[in-house]
Amino acid sequence: MASTSASLTLPVLPLDDEVVLPGMVVPLDLNDTDVRAAVEAAQAAARSEPGKPRVLLVPRIDGTYASTGVLGTVEQVGRLADGDPGALIRGRGRVQIGAGTTGPGAALWVEGTRIDQSVPEPLPGHVADLVKEYKALATAWLRKRGAWQVVDRVQAIDDVSALADNSGYSPFLTTEQKVELLETADPVARLKLATRQLRDHLAEQDVAETIAKDVQEGVDKQQREFLLRRQLDAVRKELRELNGDSKDSAEESDDYRSRVEAADLPEKVREAALKEVDKLERSSDQSPEGSWIRTWLDTVLELPWNERTEDSYDIQGAQAILDAEHAGLEDVKERITEYLAVRKRRGERGLGVVGGRRGGAVLALVGPPGVGKTSLGESVAHAMGRSFVRVALGGVRDEAEIRGHRRTYVGALPGRIVRAIKEAGSMNPVVLLDEIDKVGSDFRGDPAAALLEVLDPAQNHTFRDHYLEVELDLSDVVFLATANVLEAIPEALLDRMELVRLDGYTEDEKVVIARDHLLPRQLERAGLDKEEVVLEESALRKLAGEYTREAGVRTLERTVARLLRKVAAQHELGERELPFTVTDAELRALIGRPHHVPESAQDPAERRTAVPGVATGLAVTGAGGDVLYVEASLADPETGAAGLTLTGQLGDVMKESAQIALSFLRSHGAELELPVGDLKDRGVHIHFPAGAVPKDGPSAGVTMTTALASLLSGRLVRTDVAMTGEVSLTGRVLPIGGVKQKLLAAHRAGVTTVVIPKRNEPDLDDVPAEVLDTLDVHAVTDVRQVLELALAPAANGAAPEVPVAA
Repeated sequence: MASTSASLTLPVLPLDDEVVLPGMVVPLDLNDTDVRAAVEAAQAAARSEPGKPRVLLVPRIDGTYASTGVLGTVEQVGRLADGDPGALIRGRGRVQIGAGTTGPGAALWVEGTRIDQSVPEPLPGHVADLVKEYKALATAWLRKRGAWQVVDRVQAIDDVSALADNSGYSPFLTTEQKVELLETADPVARLKLATRQLRDHLAEQDVAETIAKDVQEGVDKQQREFLLRRQLDAVRKELRELNGDSKDSAEESDDYRSRVEAADLPEKVREAALKEVDKLERSSDQSPEGSWIRTWLDTVLELPWNERTEDSYDIQGAQAILDAEHAGLEDVKERITEYLAVRKRRGERGLGVVGGRRGGAVLALVGPPGVGKTSLGESVAHAMGRSFVRVALGGVRDEAEIRGHRRTYVGALPGRIVRAIKEAGSMNPVVLLDEIDKVGSDFRGDPAAALLEVLDPAQNHTFRDHYLEVELDLSDVVFLATANVLEAIPEALLDRMELVRLDGYTEDEKVVIARDHLLPRQLERAGLDKEEVVLEESALRKLAGEYTREAGVRTLERTVARLLRKVAAQHELGERELPFTVTDAELRALIGRPHHVPESAQDPAERRTAVPGVATGLAVTGAGGDVLYVEASLADPETGAAGLTLTGQLGDVMKESAQIALSFLRSHGAELELPVGDLKDRGVHIHFPAGAVPKDGPSAGVTMTTALASLLSGRLVRTDVAMTGEVSLTGRVLPIGGVKQKLLAAHRAGVTTVVIPKRNEPDLDDVPAEVLDTLDVHAVTDVRQVLELALAPAANGAAPEVPVAA
């Protein structure tokens, strides 16, 4: 690479924040004092020298001169396009600035050294490639700007130095970048620098164009969406006007923020709702999240967060309502009366809310079907002056039915508890959880576990539904859970509820219920007036005692309805005149024969206990108390195998009770004067009718022992005696459960003498007095006492006849 240098003395033309490179032609304004002084000094010096006036173009950045300038010739002096005086100056070459000197005119004169470097021909390979790259980049940039004529000019430049200095025209270069190009004397290095600067600019331009394109596309999409929505609004408006509906319901429903701010919500719920409103405002109308948020906000706004009904503190009035709507059920009535009395006193002393909890109640109404558990919930709400909601839990197997679904699921809904509060319209309704013992569990979870928080008075003031995800106060709700079978309720859930048993009605109570409640309702349904058909009390008593045998009154009501339908049909057929009075003697002609004749009313020879080995027991089933018969027989010693055979779908506990009864008689048979030798060589068969009904429990122990003793002794078991109790190996009679239900069953079956364990004697307080008056109850401690009471004396001392199994 060749270089030349020559000394020069030139006037300085300073360029403020501007750079001129060799080869560039620039117009300068002569109104600038420094420019005019430099041009005039150059013109004065040119008079004594041949050639055009020469100046030194030096960039001045923030008052500091660059170390390298450009030799410029004044090509022309005249007027600029705007009419101001100006000079046209062409850059010729680089000059290294030296020391200052003196010269004509007011300009600053300096000494300088001319710097001229060139690249030898032909160009080296890497320099040629660099030239091609620069021309390609410059061509691409110029084509984007539409400067096609300049493209041809750049392509025609072959000199490396001139090609690099040509980038001085680039408007995207900063003053610092141009100064760097000016001070780079090596043409190849200068071309590399210019190429890098142009490449960086093109890369930045591509990114900027991509961003601008994306922004423009987004803007176009928004504008298109805005236009389409305007058109859609216009179409909706036309449709509303066409249908005669001028109200813009869409605008009203979308104004959720004002609805949330105007609603009476708890503070935390308000904050959560406003956050969701913020999300809704940020989300697109096409986003599915917007639909979820709207549904959630609608649910929250529809809940009665601070709505409460005033309780009726007329205790005597509430008692009168309960008595008028339900006969019997004294335990439940007393509990509701106690609740109202305590709540009234707490309110008078300012103890309505303690520790964030209110004075709700959780009761479990357990009893057989048809005793009025469900209808009792409505009566309780009526007596308290509260709203009533029934939640059916029978067959529910999904935990989300109680706690709700997560909002992200399609078709998500709040749980049944939240929906019950929403339906009630207040935060303190009476909620009846019907058939809580029918709740099941599978792969979707255990609903009973989800109910633990709902029915816990210590937790339910902060109940969280999976759908709402905000706290819901359930502490003021009165929960009434109904169940038929106590054992089917999980222990943890039962521990959270106050247990109230409804063990069934006596015959007198059934007659009262039928007369005061069932008959008027069925008369109305049959289209009859109370004067047209009259049922005498004797007919109602026979219906309750012989046509039905149940703990409740559901079958009794159906029987009454059947009777009234029969009378109405006969009247329409012209077979009977109204008014008509139904007596007990006319029941058979109207609805057929009785289905449940008491054992004591049958012929003595046809009774089940007419042969030895049959005893009458008492049991508790899902339908209430019932009478259970135990039959025992001995197999023929020649054909039957020794051992114990049990039939009747017995559970493990009942099978063990049979083994215990047999073992007791084998070990104490001699003491009881029983021929226990037959028990060693002959098989014993014990059967419990009906064979299709599953049975289990220890309370049939004394009944099986009595049946076996009757079988061995040949003495009949008294027809009027029924018994219950667990027996031990030593003959002790142990306590059992369900005494009230069993005594009610004995009363319905016409039994007059009942044997119960001594330790169950306190349970007699729960049995209605009219039932106890008809029963002779014996409380015993030993099975020997049971045998003395239950076994009839042997006839004339004759030898016993032991039944043999066929």
